[in-house]
Amino acid sequence: MTELPPIRGTLTQDRPLADLTWLRVGGPADWLFQPADREDLMLFLQNLVPEVPVFAMGVGSNLIVRDGGIRGVVIRLGRGFNGIEIADGLVHAGAAALDMHVARRAAEAGLDLTFLRTIPGTIGGAVRMNAGCYGSYVADHLVEVEAVTRQGESRVLAAGDLRLAYRSSALPEGWVLTRATFRAEPGDPGALAARMEEQLARRDASQPTRERSAGSTFRNPAGFSSTGKEGDVHDLKAWKLIEGAGLRGHRLGGAQMSEKHPNFLINTGGATAAELEDLGEMVRARVRETSGHELAWEVVRVGDR
Repeated sequence: MTELPPIRGTLTQDRPLADLTWLRVGGPADWLFQPADREDLMLFLQNLVPEVPVFAMGVGSNLIVRDGGIRGVVIRLGRGFNGIEIADGLVHAGAAALDMHVARRAAEAGLDLTFLRTIPGTIGGAVRMNAGCYGSYVADHLVEVEAVTRQGESRVLAAGDLRLAYRSSALPEGWVLTRATFRAEPGDPGALAARMEEQLARRDASQPTRERSAGSTFRNPAGFSSTGKEGDVHDLKAWKLIEGAGLRGHRLGGAQMSEKHPNFLINTGGATAAELEDLGEMVRARVRETSGHELAWEVVRVGDR
């Protein structure tokens, strides 16, 4: 770490990360930086030696931090990046704003971003992963994003520059998303609120929302998320392949594939990151053997084992 100018945020050395992730596992970051605002983030990165790697995280909803922790600097955006503004049919949201809060605020303003309501995590993560459900994706609504490069420069990127695809984007390594702008179709606020309640009920009925999980563990080989519509084909859904391999509810130490939804990897209590990742790899191998399909991780795994 080079000598740094005064920062207005918080910089903590050897910060344990387990309590910052939904799975509650993982070792420490060499440094955890929580910038006060965009200017604070830019100044920090401008003065950070290029050799030090940077990893941006949100609320850790889609993340396994390995037991050895993360080398370099973990950047976690907070209050200075969670604003939501709505004007002229556009929704401007800070990267740290929770997806569900953005969906609610948009609905109150008569704008339809209801698909975000059941997606865990923050807008930054949703953009980076092109999150989606019920047949709608970030790519369908995103106009542009603001980001800070690894060198500390501010950039604006059109949605097309990110090359958004199923659960992926082309955001350069080390760049930190700070804000996103969405375009949404108009709708009746009451009807939008009712739709979100229906989506929540459907999610809670089929997913282990009260367990320690990181959402869907593997991407669907079908190449799209569930549409929620009649006739949605399950043959190439990850959960169906895992169930077909006989692994619904399978355990390894404190890690388990959920009984309720077999594509959810859960920490039943006391699991290590290694147990979670090893169980996931065992599932991938068994699915490969039984179906010939290769499951790709949707959960992001970072750090040293």
